[in-house]
Amino acid sequence: MSSDRTLYYRRLGLSGSAFVHTMTQPVAHRSVDCPFLTRISPITTRTRGIWRLQYPTTMIAQLQSVAFFGIHAVPVEIEVDVSRRGFAIATIVGLPDTGVRESLERVRAALSNSGYVVPKYKTVINLAPADLKKEGPSFDLAIAIGMLHADEQIVLERAKEYVVMGELALDGRVRPVKGVLSAALVAVEKGFRGIIVPPENANEAAVVRELEVIKAASLTEAVGFLTDQLPIDPTFIDLDETFRQAAEYDLDFAEVRGQEYVKRSLIIAAAGGHNLLMIGPPGAGKTMLAKRLPTILPPLTLPESLETTRIYSVSGLLPSGLPLIATRPLRALHHSSSAPALIGGGTIPHAGEVSLAHHGILFLDEFPEFPRPILETLRQPIEDGCVTIARSHATVKFPAEFMLVAAMNPCPCGYFTDPRKPCKCTSPQIDKYLARISGPLVDRIDIHIEVPAVAFNELRSKRDGLSSESMRAQVLVARDRQRERFGETTTTVNARMSSRDLRTHCALDTSCESLLKTAMTELGLSARAHDKVLRISRTIADLESAESITPDHLSEAIHYRRLDRQL
Repeated sequence: MSSDRTLYYRRLGLSGSAFVHTMTQPVAHRSVDCPFLTRISPITTRTRGIWRLQYPTTMIAQLQSVAFFGIHAVPVEIEVDVSRRGFAIATIVGLPDTGVRESLERVRAALSNSGYVVPKYKTVINLAPADLKKEGPSFDLAIAIGMLHADEQIVLERAKEYVVMGELALDGRVRPVKGVLSAALVAVEKGFRGIIVPPENANEAAVVRELEVIKAASLTEAVGFLTDQLPIDPTFIDLDETFRQAAEYDLDFAEVRGQEYVKRSLIIAAAGGHNLLMIGPPGAGKTMLAKRLPTILPPLTLPESLETTRIYSVSGLLPSGLPLIATRPLRALHHSSSAPALIGGGTIPHAGEVSLAHHGILFLDEFPEFPRPILETLRQPIEDGCVTIARSHATVKFPAEFMLVAAMNPCPCGYFTDPRKPCKCTSPQIDKYLARISGPLVDRIDIHIEVPAVAFNELRSKRDGLSSESMRAQVLVARDRQRERFGETTTTVNARMSSRDLRTHCALDTSCESLLKTAMTELGLSARAHDKVLRISRTIADLESAESITPDHLSEAIHYRRLDRQL
């Protein structure tokens, strides 16, 4: 064999024993002991053969995980190929973000510190579908297991049956990740047998009863289970008992002294799902009342709880040790919050506070202090019950069906309605202060209520006022009537009634028609305010178990709109 050809094969790192025979030797008598060479038929003469290099067939590992689009989980197939050639370079493809690309360093350290060998050849990791942006460290565990399988260090027996999620610590421990509930729901939908998650996320995933939840505290435990060498019992929880224990509030309206008239308006707001604006001097109890409003709302149903929990889980805000959100959320914002924080946003859209308040309350204290452009972004979610965030690569819709509760002072100094302290504001200052809130936004708030300062006698009274239990009982009566009225339709509360529903369920007699006409003329109510008055009237009638709206119901509803002219 010529020297240049010998040098060529030596540079490839192959043994030269396969080339000790002359090229004129018949192919049938030639012996080959190099595993990287294979013989094919001669193409010129019967005394000459052609040799080619052929690498062994690589083993591609395939594992299942999830990515997130809004609050929904999307199945992701993780493919790992260790090519047995080239330099020890690992590459992740499939639109990974920085957090996903950095997983390679965590995975290498976790493999080494768990007693495994880091692959010494070129490794390609594909996250499919490739056109969906991937973010976060939840792919770490699946990538590490896939690298071991593709490198033939382990043989997976159950990889196709389980979704794998988990962030790896450098010592091989598995850390909790977000979005496990959504991942469990999509795993059931796609027919997977189970899901492998960190121990801290096991109870959250176990909420989905149809799924086998395996908790893996370390990389070695996950490998042992998937190779069928380590049995791990599935995690189960008593969902009903967990839901019952979590559905408790620490606050009660009995702690609020006085303000019985305001409590009446809160009952109406809770009964019909109406938005509420409280106006009063500092220290009147506006914030105290707002924080107790969730205690009189109907208990969350399991479907409502699952939907709310999914939002918190994907956002990484689910409290530790709490598998479900079982109480109505109350989101209180500071007036320095930005529009993306309120509505949601980002390069990869995330839920904002309006979505975190889904099935609960969004409380905006010091209402006029919020920048007006930010407040205007609330108009669409209030009407539609959802938020649509558009980006160049995708459009994401988040649920945002909440009650808006706002609180404000009547003037810059705060004492315009307080008989005990004189107001220092001029009329132009008050007008400018109130003008920070636009008319269209105020129009979308059903109930405007003045919260007076609490008198000393009421403040020191030893008699408890209305408790949350008694107030909730009234709310539940009204909600039961609404449930019977709307049946299986998409409308659930009076505040969500459409124009067609108003014509059907809010018929007025002659005296009510005359009263409503006078109110609209004197207060200058808009068409939207007209509909708000009818919805509130229907709720008041439901609280009294009345079949039709009476002038008393209508008068009280109009009373709650008397600030329209001032604002």
